[in-house]
Amino acid sequence: MKIHTIDLEFLTLPNSIAAFLVETSAGPVLIETGPHSAIDRLTAGIRRCGYEPSQIRHVLLTHIHFDHAGAAWYFAKLGAQIYVHPFGYPHLQDPSRLLDSARRIYQDQMDVLWGKIEGIADEQMQAVDNGATIQIGETTFTAWYTPGHARHHIAWQCDDVVFTGDVAGVSINKGMVVPPCPPPDINLEDWAESIALLRKLEVKAFYLTHYGEVTEMESHLQALEFALNDWAQWMKKEFEAEKTLEETVPKFQAYVAGQLREYGLDEDAIKQYEAANPSWMSVAGLFRYWKKRSSKPKA
Repeated sequence: MKIHTIDLEFLTLPNSIAAFLVETSAGPVLIETGPHSAIDRLTAGIRRCGYEPSQIRHVLLTHIHFDHAGAAWYFAKLGAQIYVHPFGYPHLQDPSRLLDSARRIYQDQMDVLWGKIEGIADEQMQAVDNGATIQIGETTFTAWYTPGHARHHIAWQCDDVVFTGDVAGVSINKGMVVPPCPPPDINLEDWAESIALLRKLEVKAFYLTHYGEVTEMESHLQALEFALNDWAQWMKKEFEAEKTLEETVPKFQAYVAGQLREYGLDEDAIKQYEAANPSWMSVAGLFRYWKKRSSKPKA
């Protein structure tokens, strides 16, 4: 099995979003598509691997966020089958709710960031449950349900590697491991269970959409757990102090930038991290998480 990492150069920055092309005996399989705004770089990358985009007959998505799945419709129109968790299926079929929500957040930056988004016909999609296997030629892909970052998240195992989407965090150029925590689905308890599942898999490498291959998996997961707990507790204090999002965002951006600098990263690397995992999104996601927790009746 040969895996190609295709750098989508999101916002012209290297190593912030990847798609992966897996060669099989039945042709190339694409893991993630990235946003449609990067489609030219994705198709160029597919051609560098020796294939035409029309030869992609199978696209496996970890989840439906635009930075992972925004161009899935493009390949569906070329005849590819799109594999997605059942919770994400209706939003790919009809992305209107996703688009309305995203426009409120990104406003006039929608096209720049994500490009064009279209719905996908039923016959071009397949919903996959936890533990489902997809046989493509002689290669087997196994879907592991891994919520925490998103309730529609799948980690795809192929032989002795796992394509982890966002559940194993973000680490660019072997830098600090950070957890992407956008709204609306962040759930720390689910995420802990998903990390435990990743630990049980007998694999030799993770492939992170943000960004690339990780072979020191246990130390990586430990670093992810530390950062996830650190960010969550930092945000809990802000939430309990009744700080607003507007107050908290610049403070948290400075906090994260400080952590990255302490790790030894320069300003260009910090920009890469912000492109892959905008820290202001984690404020919104973790505030929402703590709001849900505070509204639950106490036992």
